[in-house]
Amino acid sequence: MAYETEDQETQYCFPDINSSCVKGQHSRYGYITTFLFVSLLSAWTVFLNLLVIISISHFKKLHTPTNMIILSLAVNDLFIGLAMPIEAIRLTETCWYFGATFCGLYLFFVSLLLAASIGNLVLIAVDRYVAVCHPLLYPQKITITKTLMSICLSWTWLSAYIIAIVINNGYFETSLRTDECHGRCLPVISFSWILTDLFMSFIFPCTLIITLYLRIFYVVHQQVKDINSLMKGGKCLMEGSVKRKSESKAALTLGIIVSVYLLCYIPYFICSLTVNSSTAINILIWAVYANSGMNPLVYALFYPWFKKTAKLILTLKIFQLTSSLINIFT
Repeated sequence: MAYETEDQETQYCFPDINSSCVKGQHSRYGYITTFLFVSLLSAWTVFLNLLVIISISHFKKLHTPTNMIILSLAVNDLFIGLAMPIEAIRLTETCWYFGATFCGLYLFFVSLLLAASIGNLVLIAVDRYVAVCHPLLYPQKITITKTLMSICLSWTWLSAYIIAIVINNGYFETSLRTDECHGRCLPVISFSWILTDLFMSFIFPCTLIITLYLRIFYVVHQQVKDINSLMKGGKCLMEGSVKRKSESKAALTLGIIVSVYLLCYIPYFICSLTVNSSTAINILIWAVYANSGMNPLVYALFYPWFKKTAKLILTLKIFQLTSSLINIFT
């Protein structure tokens, strides 16, 4: 009896391999709760970001440089939402049965998406910095064509960077092999690359973003003081002043998106470097993934155009012939 109990309790991912990992033991309630949560989060993230993508792509009035970057971020978040079910299987099942090649491709894909998130936020910060701090130069320096080129270059550079990590760490050969056992899909990265990636993918871009936004909010504060003094003096606001106020509001809204990103990512990076608890790290990983479903909520709260376009999309009015020309700002 003792032998049977032990045999039932100890199950291996690959019984034919001596170094196979042991299957994780989870209750049925735990499985149901986890996959229900992941399914809802995935559907929520995909649905909301799809609304953002359709809105910006369809309505001509939304074709601005800033919205092109928001569109890139929404596409990135959409793919993260689609990857959530696979991530749930990888973290919950512990055993990976889809082969080393698919494991390597999946880790490459997810690494690229997470890196692209911060890349898009850097582009947003630069866009807002020029719009608020150098408003006269903005129409010349920041155009839709230049913004699209910057987005393409950002994705290309990040792809090359992730490929360098893959090649130097052998994702496809060692992704199913850890120091302890065989059968888990885990990124195998040397300590030197961990430090490099920490600096390149988080510390440097976050420092750049925070620096730009500190400058933005300082200029916004000065502009608000100037506008208030004009109003107190009984002077009419010039059109340029109104436009600066609009740009400042956009910077504040996008600054909230950056703040939410940092609140989701900083605990994960700190924990992954200092804590050995896999449970804590897994929970913080889902906080990182949940960030992709939070961005559209910020648009819904602070962008009236998103509420209007979402209503037009959900009521299928976008299929009308001239729907793309609707002035959604009135």
